[in-house]
Amino acid sequence: MKKDFTPEDELLFLALGGSGEIGMNVNLYGCQGKWLMVDLGMTFSGNEYPGVDLVFADLDFIEERADDLIGIVLTHAHEDHIGAVPYFAGELGVPLYATPFTADLVARKLEEAGLLGKVELNIIEEDHGQIALGPFTVTYLPLAHSIAEGNALLIDTPYGRIFHTGDWKLDEEPIIGEPTTEEDLRAIGDEGVLALVCDSTNVFNPKPSGSEGAVYRAMMEEIARHTGKRVVVTTFASNVARLQTLGDIARETGRQICVAGRSLDRIIDVAQDNGYLADFPQPVDFDTAMRLPRGEVLIIATGGQGEPRAALARIAEKNHPIELVAGDVVLFSSRQIPGNEIAIGRIQNQLAARGITMVTDRQAFIHVSGHPGRPELEALYGWLRPEILVPVHGEMRHMREQARVGKECGIPKSVVQANGDLVRLAPGEPGVLAQVRAGRLVLDGDIIAPANGEAITMRRRIAGEGVIVVVLTKGAPPLIEAIGLPLDEDMPDFIAEAQSDILVALQQLKGAAARDPAAVHEAARLATRRAAQRWSGKRPQVRVLMPQAHGATA
Repeated sequence: MKKDFTPEDELLFLALGGSGEIGMNVNLYGCQGKWLMVDLGMTFSGNEYPGVDLVFADLDFIEERADDLIGIVLTHAHEDHIGAVPYFAGELGVPLYATPFTADLVARKLEEAGLLGKVELNIIEEDHGQIALGPFTVTYLPLAHSIAEGNALLIDTPYGRIFHTGDWKLDEEPIIGEPTTEEDLRAIGDEGVLALVCDSTNVFNPKPSGSEGAVYRAMMEEIARHTGKRVVVTTFASNVARLQTLGDIARETGRQICVAGRSLDRIIDVAQDNGYLADFPQPVDFDTAMRLPRGEVLIIATGGQGEPRAALARIAEKNHPIELVAGDVVLFSSRQIPGNEIAIGRIQNQLAARGITMVTDRQAFIHVSGHPGRPELEALYGWLRPEILVPVHGEMRHMREQARVGKECGIPKSVVQANGDLVRLAPGEPGVLAQVRAGRLVLDGDIIAPANGEAITMRRRIAGEGVIVVVLTKGAPPLIEAIGLPLDEDMPDFIAEAQSDILVALQQLKGAAARDPAAVHEAARLATRRAAQRWSGKRPQVRVLMPQAHGATA
């Protein structure tokens, strides 16, 4: 086994993010001494990382081999595929490749980061655009997804052809774009596919994901039902096809469009700059929307996932220029992402308390997923007929299930891997060669830091148990400040007892220990923590400050 993992006369695959999780996609292909990166995404933080918004894959493995990295190829513009670009592309120092819509969004991110012009960004033709990078030849193949210009990548190598799906679905009425046809995909299969590296997100869905065209018809019917009512539709901002649908429905139902959310404004701007949404109605401002008769406005708003600062949350809190009253309607044209249930429920409860009608995808066909259900996976397997299946873009349960489905459909071999598993695809029997470093980083304020670093670990402890600061000053009682302990009315009595316990603990130190600052510090810390646990059942973090040296009677 080579110690530096430099790819030799072989074809390697390595996920640094996106395998064993949904989000934060970073994939590497290695061949003949070179590495090619596919996507550079991020994910959003949850309660696991208090005080943190963004989470990235740890790129240490490829940063150490940046001289052998020949490019970063981006499949589409969702944040879990491009979100880390402005944070790492400059350091990696290699060209980026993307189709026009994705490239425009990436360029704006680079500009915000002060990197525009410092990172090479190449625009590739959307339909079958091709680039040659070292031992790799990459062809873009448009597939339907919940964003404009979703693409699979056909990667030709000296050891065989890889079909990297990116995020995809099958859609006969995609509204936006023209996906690669079944005939084209069958022809690719006829030429031979070594490995299918495939999205696993919806493998447990026994039905096809559904068509945007069907959503258009159901949405039209639903909105037409609510005559005389103000209607808000919340959806993923990046879903250009859904925006096109809503623009068309507004026109056909005699409603003016109002857009609430900066991410929606940005997507509409980028889409129109790249030839999409050409006939999208000119949005009216908030004041105009509120002056219009209630049945003559359709509001598109961000915040369907419960984001506290997004437009829908502010509307629900009556903290937005758009106002709703009893009988008005909010359509949730998006699926509930796991982990967001509480935040979404909070907003829905606020709306319900005010008598506002809500419709979700469980009540009407107003949303379809951008990922393939099992029938779509089975169809793609039959068209491409790969020798190897490598499930990605899913939790371990999703990837294991996709491997099982692939076996049932006759795919001879599969490799179920996780972030950090170095996989050899060819030559020889495919499988995991070794594990390399793969972890998480967080954007904590303005600093990118280890996700399991001391700062985050301590923040979790403080959030769960509270913190006590003790100041020891010679000749005075200890000063105690307790934060986050559930004592309230008992706080004065607790502090008095903790002060007494500290003094007793210090008096029990004898000889050299009484003069040793470290011993004094530890005695005071333990006495404080024991008192806190006795009073509250909590085990808070205790910080002892000693402005000056003192003895046991301090």
